[in-house]
Amino acid sequence: MYLGIDLGTSAVKACVMDASGAVVASASAGLTVQHPFDGASEQDCADWWAATCAAIGGIAPELRGQVRALGLSGQMHGAVVLDADHRPIRPVILWNDARAEAECAAMLDAEPEAGRIGGVPPMPGFTAPKILWLSRHEPAAHARIAHVLLPKDYIGLRLHGTLVTDPTDASGSAWYDSGARCWSAALCKASATDPAWLPEVRHGSEIGGLLRAAVAKELGLPASIPVAVGAGDAAAGAVGIGAVADGDGFLSLGTSGQLFVTTGAHRPNLERRIHAYAHTVPGQWFQMAAMLNGARPLAWLAGLLNRPIVELLAEAQSAAPGPLFLPYLTGERTPHGDSDIRAGFALLGETTTHGSLMRAVVEAVAFSFADAMAALEATGTRPEALLAIGGGTRSDLVVQTIADVIGCRIGRSEAADVGPALGAARLACLAEGGVDPAQVMTKPEVRHWFTPSPGAAEALAPRLAAYRALYPALAGVQAMLRAGVRA
Repeated sequence: MYLGIDLGTSAVKACVMDASGAVVASASAGLTVQHPFDGASEQDCADWWAATCAAIGGIAPELRGQVRALGLSGQMHGAVVLDADHRPIRPVILWNDARAEAECAAMLDAEPEAGRIGGVPPMPGFTAPKILWLSRHEPAAHARIAHVLLPKDYIGLRLHGTLVTDPTDASGSAWYDSGARCWSAALCKASATDPAWLPEVRHGSEIGGLLRAAVAKELGLPASIPVAVGAGDAAAGAVGIGAVADGDGFLSLGTSGQLFVTTGAHRPNLERRIHAYAHTVPGQWFQMAAMLNGARPLAWLAGLLNRPIVELLAEAQSAAPGPLFLPYLTGERTPHGDSDIRAGFALLGETTTHGSLMRAVVEAVAFSFADAMAALEATGTRPEALLAIGGGTRSDLVVQTIADVIGCRIGRSEAADVGPALGAARLACLAEGGVDPAQVMTKPEVRHWFTPSPGAAEALAPRLAAYRALYPALAGVQAMLRAGVRA
């Protein structure tokens, strides 16, 4: 058996894969996010570890006893700052935190080639600008830094004691030269970062370390089994779905959203905020459109209305087109690179229902993928078909609407909601050795293809155009409020 652990934003997921590649068990444990001020998003390392232990504990003891190797996946970009004794100095600043806007500009001023080197211009969610922010706003904490890790790598440290990361998480830090595959001294200098703080970079299927005996006993796992370095959640999802060759693509719909295509070369597109990163597998890169909000607006609306999301989606299915929604609850990356923009409904009326609100949110999720596809197409990338992963893809309505809007077939497998955890388990299998990567990183059997409905894109085109007009309009209103302008 091979155990994959995915440290998400809302939960830690664990899955067990057998030697044939089948998922035989899974479990999860929830996480919460703290927002100490507007635009801030933080979590505690102690909560991550407790949830990891709980998720692994949810796997039957007889399966845990057969585990031969572990692999890791996790949310990207988080700033885990540790002292010389490997103790967290402060809560982790997460991928959807917006506080470091000014620091991104400062990095570009200090190193105008930062976007070309890193594969995308610095953005507030990335790790490097957060360290620069700490140097300016929490100098006492910054002075104590001895190590900086990415989220999954902190779990790895607890498991095996080694400071190590993989090329995808390194790429997402804004310190890594993604084309040359090495840490960039220039990007470190521009972000008040000592290169000695950064971990060793190994491919995702390499061994990060062996499971410590005390930890193995605590978790009910065999001692001294290998722990694969793993990958950031996007690349782990690619491994889990077999998107490891040039042209392979998928869309991921969890708390955030990604449109991901593997490439055989490093191909940045700085203007459209396409992330061009090193893949976790040797010799490959990828292009990724990254949307900060993903399926989160669906859960947000359900929570706001205090109604089950499944009921609201059923009502949305039959609701007539009505309101429009801009889904930027926590800003947006692709294509706007705007951490300040916020969400909003438009065109509400007396006949607006819960179902029509949810329909607007579903359309907005699909429209954000239309923007993502347009950004990819601007680089010459146009996938023929996409596979789907993430909890948000369980909804037929959501996936069909995305297929209609982007004009691309989307395939969903039975393990679509496992995603990165399965990729982590596959990397664990490779870390144990003795297997052909091509036999492990296979594509799943597609259970349902969502084919664009004839005429659907044309029917939705006016609403897509109106959706795109909402962004500059709402951004202008927000600018007026910030400036205190009176009409």
